[in-house]
Amino acid sequence: MAHWLEHSVVVDVAAPLEQVWAVWSDLTAMPRWMRWIESVRELEDPLLTEWTLAARGFRFTWKARTTRKVERQQLHWESVAGLPTKGAVRFYGTAPNSTTVKLSIGYALPVILAPLMKASLLRGVVDKELQANLQRFKELVESGAGAGGRSA
Repeated sequence: MAHWLEHSVVVDVAAPLEQVWAVWSDLTAMPRWMRWIESVRELEDPLLTEWTLAARGFRFTWKARTTRKVERQQLHWESVAGLPTKGAVRFYGTAPNSTTVKLSIGYALPVILAPLMKASLLRGVVDKELQANLQRFKELVESGAGAGGRSA
């Protein structure tokens, strides 16, 4: 039986909700700000994407299905093949030029990693990395480089 780990991180972005949503919605651009994500590829089915994560000498791939999408509010997913993952990102327009982004993810600790590290250690490393990723996302949006959800 797999051991599931869950993480939640939050960032406040000084940008309108529509702009923040547009940048996040371009999933193929995520490697620009999510350091461990090597690639995201859209598949024929518009609800499916293929992800590759490369970190600390390990590489994992999975296919994810969007399970719920509410424009400018939330996006939920879960893997359908490969690394077992699930999660959601929520967007809260707190003012005309301010948006709070909350990212929650869960994943089954890969069997190959379980004997190598304690879940508590991995949790701390991943929490720190996810928060750094959201900080890079914030900087990308606030700089305008991700405007319209496409690479500049």
